[in-house]
Amino acid sequence: MVIHLVDGTYELFRHFYGLRRFNKGQDKPLGAANGVLHTVLELIEQGATHIGVATDHVIESFRNQLWPGYKTGDGIEPALWAQFHPLERALKAMGVVCWPMVELEADDALASAAHLAAQDARVQKVCIWTPDKDLAQCVRDERVVQMDRKSKQMRNAQAVHEKFGVPPALIPDFLALVGDAADGYPGLEGIGKVSAARMVNKFGAIEEFPAGTLGERLELALLFKRLATLRTDARLFDSVDALEWRGPTPEFVAYADQSGDARLLDRCRKAAAKLASAT
Repeated sequence: MVIHLVDGTYELFRHFYGLRRFNKGQDKPLGAANGVLHTVLELIEQGATHIGVATDHVIESFRNQLWPGYKTGDGIEPALWAQFHPLERALKAMGVVCWPMVELEADDALASAAHLAAQDARVQKVCIWTPDKDLAQCVRDERVVQMDRKSKQMRNAQAVHEKFGVPPALIPDFLALVGDAADGYPGLEGIGKVSAARMVNKFGAIEEFPAGTLGERLELALLFKRLATLRTDARLFDSVDALEWRGPTPEFVAYADQSGDARLLDRCRKAAAKLASAT
């Protein structure tokens, strides 16, 4: 059994701005959401049977209370924001498990789902579909891997080490030192990627750094590490069996009609028929 975990928020952004290259700003109301559905259907057509999609129901999370500069929903284009919640409803109508996150982020849901799925002996591999550097911390050998659709790469633990210079378990420490502009925290001034990787590889986790290594910036580094560390304690499901795709629900007919994308329903039905014939 292979578990596929999809970053729905990333995919929504990807499709929205991908379409912008061709629609000259004339955004279709559900164009990006439909793109995400087609992406999920592509996975199903390629043989995926167990899928979960994580989304940010709101952008803000508990991390905004820890650091005032942490990312917010400010600046998200209205045409994009208007598709967040319809996407969640569409995924559920299509029969795909969706986790809309409020206090936690979509990344936390992916990390939690990967943690839960990896505990099941029936699971051969967990594939996390996102290029987000945060999720590299979830990679475990060949069992939990990160799938980067843009670069068409599958990153196991060795590939993560080659890309960042540190093993997956130390990614939060690495990010705490170098910062993450996308998430809104700067890291420590004067520490670049090379020096950060060297320090982490030499000393280990920030908590294990020799006294005085970071001086007065230690507390700030620990705060940034907390921001970078994904939560794995969200109880999203009791069994990976809950992630099995069994075809669309009756409600999907109405969504497909509303969406203006006639291919969606046809493609979904064909995938469901193929699945039924295989079982």
